[in-house]
Amino acid sequence: MAQSILEITGLTTRFTSQRGVAKAVDDVSLSLAQGETLGLVGESGCGKTVLALSLLGLVPDPPGRVTAGSALFQGQDLLSLDERQLRRVRGNKISMIFQEPMTSLNPVFRVGEQIAEAVRLHQKASKARARERAEEMLGLVGIPEPERAALSYPHELSGGMRQRVMIAMALSCEPDILIADEPTTALDVTIQAQILGLMQDIKDKKAASVLLITHDLGVVAGNAQRVAVMYCGQIVEQSGVRPLFREPLHPYTRGLLDSLPRMDRRHRLRPIPGAVPGIFSQPRGCRFNPRCFEAMDICRGQAPPIFERDGRGVRCWLYRN
Repeated sequence: MAQSILEITGLTTRFTSQRGVAKAVDDVSLSLAQGETLGLVGESGCGKTVLALSLLGLVPDPPGRVTAGSALFQGQDLLSLDERQLRRVRGNKISMIFQEPMTSLNPVFRVGEQIAEAVRLHQKASKARARERAEEMLGLVGIPEPERAALSYPHELSGGMRQRVMIAMALSCEPDILIADEPTTALDVTIQAQILGLMQDIKDKKAASVLLITHDLGVVAGNAQRVAVMYCGQIVEQSGVRPLFREPLHPYTRGLLDSLPRMDRRHRLRPIPGAVPGIFSQPRGCRFNPRCFEAMDICRGQAPPIFERDGRGVRCWLYRN
């Protein structure tokens, strides 16, 4: 197995409001190997994006705060770094493609200037060299006429083009880790395939590692080597991609797969009943128990730990023996 480049242990992020304290990310432990793509999946609101923002020190404080855990990257604990130290990592060693490029790109600056800024900051390049690098990256991500595109403002580009700009910016300093937060949201399937193919090509060329955050299991199946399933701020299952699709262990994972349309399905889809509980009203015991077809008495009273089975991890009392 490849050497781990990122080791997250017990990461917990809390948000405080007038309604109380909520654990958006609760005791999450993950590892990301060199050159690996790890898929992080789950329904909207389960804490995937907050986990990524916590790693980079981007959780707004207040109301949010990382209260426990560690995230070891190249011998440093990211969670213990101050803002000055984190700035040397963000966009340089670890880059992030944010979920919505139109709100992530600055509307009053040309896209070439925004890419060049990261190059000047982290690589100490001259303005001319940074501009050349920006145009080079725009060409690398498949944007035609990169010199002209670099002079465009974000609103002058299509959604797919803005997403490519975000990827170009994230990769401009050749990071060791790329965090892709829903990189194909709101894109049509043709552009989605192009973006995912582009990310894979660049990942292979740079030997980078990717944390792919998505709710689309089809994207995970085609692009990741391992997958972590998240529910209500916790990791409920970790596995290789093939074993997970062949034999999902956690009832929540099985529910996600059962709710997917398939060409060979002869029966109606079986949706997961109910809805994700509110962040301030987590159920006692297993957090999935109100929606689970296999819930037992212990599930309603005691939270399960992670159980190991055949090299996989699953947070479910069904696997306690």
